[in-house]
Amino acid sequence: MKKSLDGNAIVYCEGAFGTTNGKTAHGLVRRSRRYRILSVVDSRHAGEDAGFILDGTNNHIPIHKNIRDAIEVFSGSSRAATHLVVGLAPDGGRLPPSARKDVLFALDHGLHVDSGLHDFLSEDAEMMAMAEKMNVRIRDIRKSPEKKNLHFFNGKIEDVSCLNVAVLGTDSAIGKRTTAWILADTLQSEGFSTEMIGTGQTAWMQGVSYGIILDSLINDFVSGEIEHAVWRAWREILPEVIILEGQGSLMNPAYPGGFEILAAGRPDMVVLQHAPGRREYDGFPGYPLHPLKKQIQAIELLSEKPVVAVTVNHEGLKPGDIHRVCREITHNTGLPAFDVLQDGAKELVRILEPHIKS
Repeated sequence: MKKSLDGNAIVYCEGAFGTTNGKTAHGLVRRSRRYRILSVVDSRHAGEDAGFILDGTNNHIPIHKNIRDAIEVFSGSSRAATHLVVGLAPDGGRLPPSARKDVLFALDHGLHVDSGLHDFLSEDAEMMAMAEKMNVRIRDIRKSPEKKNLHFFNGKIEDVSCLNVAVLGTDSAIGKRTTAWILADTLQSEGFSTEMIGTGQTAWMQGVSYGIILDSLINDFVSGEIEHAVWRAWREILPEVIILEGQGSLMNPAYPGGFEILAAGRPDMVVLQHAPGRREYDGFPGYPLHPLKKQIQAIELLSEKPVVAVTVNHEGLKPGDIHRVCREITHNTGLPAFDVLQDGAKELVRILEPHIKS
């Protein structure tokens, strides 16, 4: 577990909070071991509570209309902002042109900037000049690591003897990471030592102890880095359970990251996150979501391991329909289905518990 915070963070999510393009901000609002989250910037929701927008419960993280307002609220106090974290997650990881002036404003006001986009802010000459002037740092979380520090797959994953569970999804931006955290937390609370392996930039920003940023890696090293992260967590912590965060989905036309998770992470079983209200792959109109049963069959064919449960993302569902939809999924697939964000993960833990090695 991360021992200390990097600082006090304003999360920049202009125009995207509450949408799939704001999923990095959503993750930070729900939890972060790396930063103390002060507020979110999105002028569309100024004055509202970030937790209420996401989950219907206030978590006292306010949303401000601009970075200036967000800075001024805590200025001069022990909670003064030290970081601006870019919480946008648009397709392709590009910084919207309208956001560039906001990042420059943050740098000019002495904030470090952390970004998980593919547009590297540290390669912007004007931003770097401003950062140097103000003696602050720009971190591009998706920058490729040095090749000398990368690992190639070598089979050591077979040494891992604890229960290894992958949380995969039927689409991108569907809640895999959130479900993985809830499951890991619940296993811990039930007395099982558990470690989550992060595989994306948001998990890094949340302060996961072990993991990779899959999108930053040269393809030859993706499998090896997944293997090494799982193996290192097992060797150093000796947990009873490892939860492996999925990426994309096997059949997503743009983000098929589930292949590497299965091939290199070698999970013992899979929990599959699904949004019954979706009809098309997120961000790709005209690409219908493959049926749930077909996605389950594909996972089990490739991995030769079982999908043991379906976890539901309730976007587009009325609260009163969630349990009915879960029952329908069970009827159609034969698998138990849960909305862990609404109901918690204790029933899911009961399914995993017989497979945890004592």
